[in-house]
Parts: sequence; structure tokens; C-alpha cells
Amino acid sequence: MRTIANIIWFLCGGVVMGLMWWFFGLLAFVTLIGIPWGRACFVMGNFSFFPFGKEAISRSELSGEMDIGTSPFGFIGNVIWFLLAGIWLAIGHIVSAVACFVTIIGIPFALQHLKLAGISLAPIGKTVVSKEEAAVARYSRR
Repeated sequence: MRTIANIIWFLCGGVVMGLMWWFFGLLAFVTLIGIPWGRACFVMGNFSFFPFGKEAISRSELSGEMDIGTSPFGFIGNVIWFLLAGIWLAIGHIVSAVACFVTIIGIPFALQHLKLAGISLAPIGKTVVSKEEAAVARYSRR
């Protein structure tokens, strides 16, 4: 079922938002200082292409260890990201979600867009894993 949902998602708009993520990633890579943001853009862009069956979680939640993206530097990076690109990606996902909510069949896709809108506001320090791997990481941390 995930495969079918991902194919429909990709053909009916997921490709547009994934390309937007990649566009912002390329812009970030043009400036050498933007490479950490560009890396996050490509990870989240791939997630935006095929989101069903996957989840974005904090790297510290997955590994149990802090890194630069999950530290206070990551917070600062997310604030900069929000101001320069995050708000625009979030608006794109929200507009797409509204378009999907219009139809009953599009409601699961709209929910995915809303999830991606939240992630687009602060992607630094996050990684994408399968839902099963995310559940194991959350369970093992308790």
C-alpha cells in the first residue's frame, strides 16, 4: 500500500515540492557556508518525493547522542533557515495541503503535506528513517 501511495503522491504533486526542496538545496550549496542547509534540503527533498512509510526524526533521538545539528548551533541554523527558506517551503506545503483537502481521496496526501510543512520550518538535526526504525528508536529510549 505504501508503494501505491508513494507513486500517486509523486505523480500528483510530490515531485513539485521535492524539486522545491532541491532548488533551495542548490541555492544553499552555491554559498559554501550554506552546505549544512543544502545537505538537509536534499535529505528532506528525497523524503518529500516519497514520504509514505518514512518519518523524519531528530538524529539525537535516533542515536542517543548530540551532534552539531542537534546542539544549540542546530537551533541557530534552524532560525536562519526559517527566515531564508523554511517559511517559503512551509507555505508551498500548506497550499498543496489545502488543494489536497478539497477531495476526500486527497486527505492522506494533505496530511503528509502538513507534516512536511512542519519539518520545513526546522530541518537541521533531523534524519529520515522508516516508520519501524523510528518506533524502535523511540521505544529503546524509554
